[in-house]
Amino acid sequence: MAKAAAYTLPERRAHVMGILNVTPDSFSDGGRFDAADAALDHARSMIADGADILDIGAESTRPGSEPVGLEDEWSRLAPVLEPVCELGCPVSIDTYKAEIARRAGAAGAAIVNDVWGLQKDPAMADTVAELGVPVVMMHNRDHADADIDILADMDRFFETSIALAERAGIAKEKQILDPGFGFGKTIDQNFLILNRLETLQKHGLPILAGASRKRMIGAVLGVETDERLFGSIAVHMTAVIKGAAILRVHDVRPHADCVRISQATRLERNPV
Repeated sequence: MAKAAAYTLPERRAHVMGILNVTPDSFSDGGRFDAADAALDHARSMIADGADILDIGAESTRPGSEPVGLEDEWSRLAPVLEPVCELGCPVSIDTYKAEIARRAGAAGAAIVNDVWGLQKDPAMADTVAELGVPVVMMHNRDHADADIDILADMDRFFETSIALAERAGIAKEKQILDPGFGFGKTIDQNFLILNRLETLQKHGLPILAGASRKRMIGAVLGVETDERLFGSIAVHMTAVIKGAAILRVHDVRPHADCVRISQATRLERNPV
C-alpha cells in the first residue's frame, strides 16, 4: 500500500505546508474538514494547488481551547491519516503527544510537528528518533508576557529543544525550528520576531513560519479571520526574505505562486 513520500528539506525554494485541521474547533477552519471525505477532498485540492507538505492536526491549539485526550485525538485522525498519506505528498502530524506521533508514523506520516518543541511529552524526542523522520520544534509559552526579552526566551527554549533532539539521536539535518507566531506572545512580540527572524539562523537549522490568518494580522488590519489572506501573504513573504524555508498556510495556491515569484527574483531567471 502506497504511503506518503519521505520529506527532504528544501534547498532551491521555500516549501509550502498546507494545513488540514480535522478538528471541530480550530480558530480558522474548525469543523470544515472533520469528516473524512471532506478532509480527503481538501487534501487533494491543496496538492493540486502546489502544497509540498500536508500538516494534519486533530487538536486545536488556539488560545482557550480545551485539551483533547489521546484516544479522542486518534479517533479524529484514524479515518483520515492513512488515506491522505496514500495521496503521495509528504504528511506532517501536528501533535505534541508521543503516542500519536508513533501511530501516525506507522500510518505513513513523514514529519512530526510538535508545538511544544519536544518539551511537553518526555517520550517525544525518543519517538521521533525511532521513527527517523524530521521534526518541527516550535517555541511556545503558557502565557504572553510583554516584559520579557522574547528573542532571548526563544533562544533558551530552542537550545533545550535542540539538546533533547541530539540526546535522542535525531540528526541535525532532520531538525526544524518554528518561532511559534501567536503562541504565548503579544502582538508586538510577534512582529519583533518577524522583523528579526534571520537571527534564528544562528542555530544552523531551517525555519518554519506559520502566521496564516492569525490574530497578529487581524490586530493590524482590523479584519476577521476569513479576510486575512493578504496580510498572511505579507507576513510570510517577509519571512521568506528573512530566511524561512517552510511556510505553514491555509491558502496554498496564493502562497505557492508567491514562493515561485520569490524564487525567480532570487535566481534572476524563470526557475521553470
